[in-house]
Amino acid sequence: MFLGRFRAEPDSSSAEVPTATSILHPFLPEESSDLLNLIPVAAAIVRFEEEQPAIVAVNRMFRLSGVGTERMRSVLLSELKEELTAFFQSTDAQKRFSWKYGNAVEYRYFDVLLARREQSSERPVCLLTLLDQTAELRTQQNLRREMLTDSLTGLCNRAGFGEVIEERVTNDNRDNFAVLAVNLNGFSRINACMGALSGDELLISVARRLKGALRGRDVLGRTGGDEFAILLHVDDATDDALEVAERIQEVLTTPFSLSDFEIRIDCAIGIALGCDQMADAEDMIRHAQFAVKRAKRTGRTEVYQSRVFDVARKQFRIETELRRAIETRALTLNFQPICDLSTGKITSFESLARWRTEDGTELTPGEFIPVAEESGLIVPLGRWALDEAVRTMSIWNRAADGDCGVKLAVNLSAIQLQRDRVPVVLREALERHGVDGSHIVLELTESALVTDPDGIAHTLRGLKDLGTTLAMDDFGTGYSNLAYLQTLPIDVLKIDRSFIQGMMGDRDKIAIVRAILSLAQALGMQTTAEGIESNELAQTLAALGCTYGQGFLYARPLSADDAFQFLRDS
Repeated sequence: MFLGRFRAEPDSSSAEVPTATSILHPFLPEESSDLLNLIPVAAAIVRFEEEQPAIVAVNRMFRLSGVGTERMRSVLLSELKEELTAFFQSTDAQKRFSWKYGNAVEYRYFDVLLARREQSSERPVCLLTLLDQTAELRTQQNLRREMLTDSLTGLCNRAGFGEVIEERVTNDNRDNFAVLAVNLNGFSRINACMGALSGDELLISVARRLKGALRGRDVLGRTGGDEFAILLHVDDATDDALEVAERIQEVLTTPFSLSDFEIRIDCAIGIALGCDQMADAEDMIRHAQFAVKRAKRTGRTEVYQSRVFDVARKQFRIETELRRAIETRALTLNFQPICDLSTGKITSFESLARWRTEDGTELTPGEFIPVAEESGLIVPLGRWALDEAVRTMSIWNRAADGDCGVKLAVNLSAIQLQRDRVPVVLREALERHGVDGSHIVLELTESALVTDPDGIAHTLRGLKDLGTTLAMDDFGTGYSNLAYLQTLPIDVLKIDRSFIQGMMGDRDKIAIVRAILSLAQALGMQTTAEGIESNELAQTLAALGCTYGQGFLYARPLSADDAFQFLRDS
């Protein structure tokens, strides 16, 4: 929309009021002078008189802009005096800058443009235009405020909390700050049982209590579904932070009234100190969250320690690479022979996973199997191991004209037995590779029985229906109930190497091994001793009644091809 014409404000000292056109005639080409009357924004003609800028003409939009209705009393002359003076004293043809005008309650924002052209006049003149950006910037500020605020509690969210840290914590004063991460234990169960609305109500109540436990200069934010974060200004970093953590735990001990129920909730608290070396605010938040994870395991408030975090980063790297290795089948199986102690004949091989990472590092199962179990990767890893073992057995059988005469043992994780349909997976692998289940031995640990004895028993019966042999691995190191051994279809007990190694010079170990062998005989089970490294030990175990032996005495773990050749040569 085009606006009104320029009009010069009356000047009491002058009988004749100059027009905008006459003033700007030397400023713009003649053919464009009439366009000045159609400028659609607040505009004014400014002249430099006696080392002072003076407004000599304004248009209607200028008078309505709120920066002064009388040109000689406009706030522009005081607020922008330095910018105008500098422009007139420079050789620039134009200058653009932002101007904030008003007070903290009602700021207004303008985009200011100064423009001029060469002229012969002794008194320089320029055109000043104001573009009011107040509405646009306020909208941006409101949107940004919404982006940085948790809509439920009104606290800053993770992004907003990070900005607060960036604003307050600098390299010079970081020793005076700490971040606490507070995670509510069991909140998901409340959400599931009572509904999301009740969960939201609880979060609001928790936020109020946490706010009441803090000082005015501390900042509380909600950084996750059931996690809050606090930026503390501390004098004695560790002691002050631990004191606040204790106060938070105290305020949460009082039950919450929720839908006619009294809900008790506790929390895990992790602390990251500003004195720790870190790159940015996100580091402080992440360090505190890592400490929370440890606090959940230990049951007490934990302070971040960089050494522990380095271990966690290494585990995360292993998890990432292991996931990719499983997808690309970059792992391999090695095979260690198990021999009949009475004849020395190889009866089976135990399959052992081996992994060379992308950078060429050899990782032992003890390094990557725990990571796989914690991350859930043990399920796809276990499926791969079953399929690879069955495939290898198929290759060996074909190379031996139908039957190689040995079995292959595969380890099953307790988590794998709980989460996966192992009988179905194994049956599909056997059918796919044309192998009979009698060629497969499945080894499980005692911990698998403790977690879900009824469910595991059902799974084991399904595996026995496929014709497999079931072995209890590392027997004697877990928590087995002997009653389970009577009811479960276990065929072999494997005596852990910790009882075998050093047995010859330790009467207590001999007594333990003899007891396990007697138990197995009473239950009609066979036995395998792990960790045999000498003929003397093998002969002693055979004399005690042990059925099979496994260890470096016979061979170290071998590749599939070397294991088959070892079988042929034996």
